[in-house]
Amino acid sequence: MRASDKAYAALRDDIIEWRLLPGTVLAEVEQSERLGISRTPLREALSRLTAEGLTTTGGRGVVVTDISLDDIDELFELRETLEGRAAALAAERGEPATFEQLRRELLKAPDLIGGPDPALHDYYALVGRLDTAIDAAISNAYLVQAMRSLRVHLVRVRRLAADDAARLTAAAAEHAAIAEAIAAGNPRLAEAATTLHLHRSLSHVKATHTPQQREHHG
Repeated sequence: MRASDKAYAALRDDIIEWRLLPGTVLAEVEQSERLGISRTPLREALSRLTAEGLTTTGGRGVVVTDISLDDIDELFELRETLEGRAAALAAERGEPATFEQLRRELLKAPDLIGGPDPALHDYYALVGRLDTAIDAAISNAYLVQAMRSLRVHLVRVRRLAADDAARLTAAAAEHAAIAEAIAAGNPRLAEAATTLHLHRSLSHVKATHTPQQREHHG
């Protein structure tokens, strides 16, 4: 992996996971020393982060961007457009057996979420497999790239919301409904199931988004 790619991946993860909080100045000398790279590849990495909207350049230098409630509304408007269309295309073009298997696994997801030691990483990996299956099914590189760019910001948003078991269990059922509609080859139902899931996700994020949670996730 090139030094700039390594720096980009490390900084991107730190921003997404709220280890680098909004407003943090990414000073070149400090970050190059922390990451063990020279300043040229660091600048390349910072340019990529700025292009993705994770950082911005101003008078103070390169700064980690904030996510406001207005930003969240706009992200979900775009998400509904892209993911709804993708689910419909997957229903038309996807392999039913793939999505039927995902449906069965998603219906068992409450076992991962509940209990004294929830396996949330495994649950999110399962949801990621549904995303990957949809990406593969739609055979549209431009739409896939647009959704991947959007997902970077959505992970940041998810970290702001309370990951309570009740919401995750409901979300698993919503994902299962999306997989079921795609497996059935029903584009309108797949799009509607996606719209319902996004509506409920947005309501949950806005209801649980508080400034104090930044400290928790930092």
